[in-house]
Amino acid sequence: MSGFVDAAQLHAKAGDGGAGSASFRREAHVDRGGPDGGDGGRGGDVWLLSTRNQSSLLGFRDFPHRRAGDGGHGAGNRRHGARGSDLVVPVPIGTVVKDRGGQILCDLSGPGDRWLAASGGAGGRGNARFLSNSRRAPAFAEQGELGEEVWFDLELKLMADVALVGFPNVGKSTLISTVSAAKPKIADYPFTTLEPHLGVVRVGPRRDASRGEGSELVMADIPGLIEGAAEGRGLGHRFLRHIERARVLVVMIDPVASDGTSPEEQFRILMDELAGYRRELLDRPRVVVCSKGDVLVGEEPGALGEVPIDLVISAATGSGIDELVARVADEVLRAREREVEDGPVNGVVVHRPAPQGITVENAGDGEWAVAGRAAERAVGFSDMTDEGAIREAVRRLRRLGVDRALARAGARDGDEVHVGQVSFTWVRDQPEGALEAAQSAREVRRVGGSSSKHGKARRREPRRSK
Repeated sequence: MSGFVDAAQLHAKAGDGGAGSASFRREAHVDRGGPDGGDGGRGGDVWLLSTRNQSSLLGFRDFPHRRAGDGGHGAGNRRHGARGSDLVVPVPIGTVVKDRGGQILCDLSGPGDRWLAASGGAGGRGNARFLSNSRRAPAFAEQGELGEEVWFDLELKLMADVALVGFPNVGKSTLISTVSAAKPKIADYPFTTLEPHLGVVRVGPRRDASRGEGSELVMADIPGLIEGAAEGRGLGHRFLRHIERARVLVVMIDPVASDGTSPEEQFRILMDELAGYRRELLDRPRVVVCSKGDVLVGEEPGALGEVPIDLVISAATGSGIDELVARVADEVLRAREREVEDGPVNGVVVHRPAPQGITVENAGDGEWAVAGRAAERAVGFSDMTDEGAIREAVRRLRRLGVDRALARAGARDGDEVHVGQVSFTWVRDQPEGALEAAQSAREVRRVGGSSSKHGKARRREPRRSK
């Protein structure tokens, strides 16, 4: 079973908020002690953290679910629930997070980058928070808010200084095994390498403390590219994305390709595929080398045609290897110095915009759905059969502009409006406002609740997001 996985899914479930307490102070010799219910604790968040301790997404392939801790419930005597514990999920550096539609939400391209994947639900407020001069004994409290629950697609783009690019069986694996301690599979047939391999190349004779980390570099052995890779042929996209972040490209040309492809044709195809995937890859520093140089002994000077060869190497005999490592190390150092001055090319992080406000959608058959965390929280009371809880919910919805939004959307008298797990009947022509009319007519109903004098409750399955 492969130990390297560069694409996986993540199910992030933030913690639910704890429920507030509806409690009254009851002590001897204390008359009318009043409400003393505490607030529920906030649910924990789910964070993604890029770290060098992870090298692939293998841990998400069979176990994609990650959940943070729930908040504690409130209690009497104004005791607040504990906050749920946050969950930090380590991912490899270079992890790209996408939604299920393919939109990039976050690019964790540097060590220690953090991103909030799912936000914990707010804790419900206890009845002590609703005490006022006009409401001396509130008998209701808020339920805790549900934490966010989201599926993400994760993709890994390797963070390497050098990427080896070439046709299958050109000698990339042999080269990386020669200059580093990496041990990829090596054989004499195409597509021996089916997954990228990383190797650390140490440039011992060039070690210079004043040049910092220029004494070593990370080299990536990318599986062989074929014509049409930029369009996805031969798993081209999965291979090409690992080239995106490389500082330097080493383009390897086989002078005696097994399929008879000439060096000029190899170079042309490789450049076309790089340009077809990301045109800026053509501007990336590159070193063009002729591999298997030992077979060119005695060949004419023009055996490689017009390919702009920089070096001729042979991993079998060691010829040209030191020169290649020195050349690549200089290019990497220059690229690192440019990043210090201008910033890394791939250091942009795309943040998911936080949802704002409320939305009103026509659900058909005279029904309307009001969505938005603020609206759902406005009706998140534990007892919607209580007159005070209904009045508080109506007041919050009106302040959010739900009345006006429904009128603009075209709601008519008698339409059903659903907000979270609460539904009410729309009455537009009332002078005091539809929500006030619904409240005064006691037409606010708790979905899934029990029958009461405030209206007959109805069971409705919660909406599932697609």
